[in-house]
Amino acid sequence: MGRFLLVFRLVWSDVRRHPGQAAMLLLSLAVATGMLALGGSLGGATEALYRHTRAVTAGPDVVAVSPDNSAATARTQDALTSDPAVTAHSGPYLQYYSKLTAKGSTSHVVVTAADAEPGAVDHPLVTSGTWVRSGGVVVERGFANALGVGVGDRVTVAGRSLPVIGTAVSAATTVYPFAQLTGPDGGPSDYSGLVWMTKQDTKPLAAKHLSVSSLLYLKLRDPDATLAFVSAHRGPTVYANFQSWQFMIGQDATIIEGSQPILVIGSWLLSFLAIAGVATLAAGRAAKQTRRVGLLKAVGATPGLIGAVLLTEYVTLALLADALGLTAARFTQPAIVNPTASLLTTTAGPSTGTIVLTTVVALAVAILTTLGPTMRALRTETVAALSDTARQPDHRSRLTRLSAMLPVPVLLGLRLIARRPGRAFLQACSITATVITITALLIIFVQRQVSYGIDSPHLGNLKDAQSRHMIVVVAAALVVLAGVNTLTTTWTTALEARHTMAVARTLGATPGQVTAGLSAAQLLPTVPGALVGIPLGIAFVWPFSAAGTIYPPAWWLFGAALATVVITAALTALPARIAARRSVAQTLSAEIT
Repeated sequence: MGRFLLVFRLVWSDVRRHPGQAAMLLLSLAVATGMLALGGSLGGATEALYRHTRAVTAGPDVVAVSPDNSAATARTQDALTSDPAVTAHSGPYLQYYSKLTAKGSTSHVVVTAADAEPGAVDHPLVTSGTWVRSGGVVVERGFANALGVGVGDRVTVAGRSLPVIGTAVSAATTVYPFAQLTGPDGGPSDYSGLVWMTKQDTKPLAAKHLSVSSLLYLKLRDPDATLAFVSAHRGPTVYANFQSWQFMIGQDATIIEGSQPILVIGSWLLSFLAIAGVATLAAGRAAKQTRRVGLLKAVGATPGLIGAVLLTEYVTLALLADALGLTAARFTQPAIVNPTASLLTTTAGPSTGTIVLTTVVALAVAILTTLGPTMRALRTETVAALSDTARQPDHRSRLTRLSAMLPVPVLLGLRLIARRPGRAFLQACSITATVITITALLIIFVQRQVSYGIDSPHLGNLKDAQSRHMIVVVAAALVVLAGVNTLTTTWTTALEARHTMAVARTLGATPGQVTAGLSAAQLLPTVPGALVGIPLGIAFVWPFSAAGTIYPPAWWLFGAALATVVITAALTALPARIAARRSVAQTLSAEIT
């Protein structure tokens, strides 16, 4: 216990001395693991929500949709209900195809003639108000959310104004806007919402000779045998189309099918930015860690204890960040997987496999980026670690003559890049990852939007909107982390180069030139990184593009890349200016002492 307590105290004291670095690590890894957890959770999320909704509302295993209410339809329905594989059924219910207007929006709608007391199969769950009664209409919850209506509002159905008396959720149909299941007269379906009315209130719809279909809800002895049941009843004399509960899951999942690749790929880009940020922190603390190792060795600490102290801090912070990311994913998941609100949400969080994946990623980022500096510190001799002497740079006369012709800020920036080429490469890659996402964002936003409404832009395309929201979230997270990384890299570079910059000032460099040189060390790799991000962003979107994909003007893409360069310059200016104001005498006297 003494060794564990010692390690804990050393780690805690180091975190207290460097709270900003610990916060940066937590932020980077928490965002990356949270995004990865969300992406990994979307695969079976719709199925989980549908199964939950189906269990609560006694949803059917098969819905038989007939294109009319003729005698042939009645014979088909009698044959279905008399099949021994069917254990219960509800209906048939007539479904009318009409139009609904509410709050300036007009949409296709299917009106189901419902019983005051639902049958054995399909019990829609009333989420607000009451179930159907004469003189009112119950609106499916997803449709109500899209229209912006609630209990007490009025809607116009087939020219008749009715009050909304409730909203409800059902598993007997697919989510909004796919409520039709089958189009009028058995033809192709259109974007549509669903409402329920009493059979008495649907008589005026029948009098208007609207297209009608007949719905029969079936419960099977074996719910997994829907394919065999449907195959057995298909034929030229069967007057029905069949929609199984498995089909409804697949149709419901199309709303979020574009979100998963965005979140997964975005999480890997964020993980890379986290690696770049943590690697910069670890490299920037290498000198201090080396001296710390020397002190621990001087008092008799073993290499194993020293390695445990150095790595435990990063591992602990990585596990805490992973927990924060998973918690955020748990609370965010319902809004992402159920954007239409047509299904009942559950409290189930990320799966065990997703938790293991995010934990492995968080630990890998923390360990791989800190293992190198830790091993170098452990291999350093005690006397050398305590003296903490600077490594003498290699001098190449030809490069020196060439660099002498450059402006002073560029010269200083190039020298800093030459001393830390790996850091410059990570900076360029960070900007590339950011521009990739911004390019993809611009491409998605210029695509033509198909409204769910009829001559109405108010009922937007939920599927496209979901993809837009996800790419905006990923882009915002990448921009924030890239900005944090830029600030961290500039400040770390300034601290490491404080003696070099002090010597440059004694040789005639002004504080402004030193500031510009520190900024140039970040801007020089930023420019090629931003330019490379444009074609890579187009390549990122290409696998998900359709035949008629629209691409934004070239000046938009180059303007976005230029904006990242300008923002990088602004972010580097403050820490570079603060570092350049440090007294030359103070810096050099600290070097001597």
